[in-house]
Amino acid sequence: ATQRLFGGQIVGQALVAAARAVTRDEQVHSLHCYFVRAGDPRVPVLYEVERTRTGKSFSVRSVKAIQHGKPIFTCQASFQLSQVSPVQHQFTMPAVPPPEDLLTQEELIQKFLQNPNLAERYRKHLNKIQAEDVPIDIKPVNPPDIFCSEPQEPKQLFWVRARGYIGETDMKVHCCVAAYISDYAFLGTALLPHRQYRIKFMVSLDHSMWFHAPFRADHWMLYECESPWAGGCRGLVQGRLWRRDGVLAVTCAQEGVIRVEQTPKQSKL
Repeated sequence: ATQRLFGGQIVGQALVAAARAVTRDEQVHSLHCYFVRAGDPRVPVLYEVERTRTGKSFSVRSVKAIQHGKPIFTCQASFQLSQVSPVQHQFTMPAVPPPEDLLTQEELIQKFLQNPNLAERYRKHLNKIQAEDVPIDIKPVNPPDIFCSEPQEPKQLFWVRARGYIGETDMKVHCCVAAYISDYAFLGTALLPHRQYRIKFMVSLDHSMWFHAPFRADHWMLYECESPWAGGCRGLVQGRLWRRDGVLAVTCAQEGVIRVEQTPKQSKL
């Protein structure tokens, strides 16, 4: 069992709580969160919402997640009534193969596990990932070679979607699910240039999201992740969630603590 709560779960639930404190027509456009204590997966989380500001166009809601009487997480979410503006632009979506042409994370893990030379501790690690009940479908565009510990560029692309059918419901539901999805494998992008080191400890410190356009979290979206910087036992990652039609739907950013063993690890074979 996991020893701490998944950060994306807390972000998603906090956004659900905040969204219940605004009108149906107000949609979230940004949220900024801090993880202040490790969450305990054995105990329920209490979410306290403060109506910080309710304006004509924008409303701010502050959320505190509490366990054992102490805050484990704080978040501010800003909501906006729909407004039309002539000022519009966005980056261009990366050109990648469609999800139908790619293997799922589960299929890739099965391929690795079939290698008879795979070291036992890596076999255990892959089995652990496979055993996690993650409610997300993931298809990496350029799957990492787990047998290679050469430094890689701190960038990754994968298609993601929520499992199951969410439907044409209130957009807020899709935003909450995207908040969950956005934290998955995100911070790991900062480790790609440092694959020769074994991770001792890795945890999110903060998480920010900006919502740009309507989307369906149960439809395939391309998650483009990159890490512009790491240092001082911290790593910074930035991400963009693209709709299949090339529309930029969400931008994310996160900083996390990354502690590794000082000596490089041995080969996986």
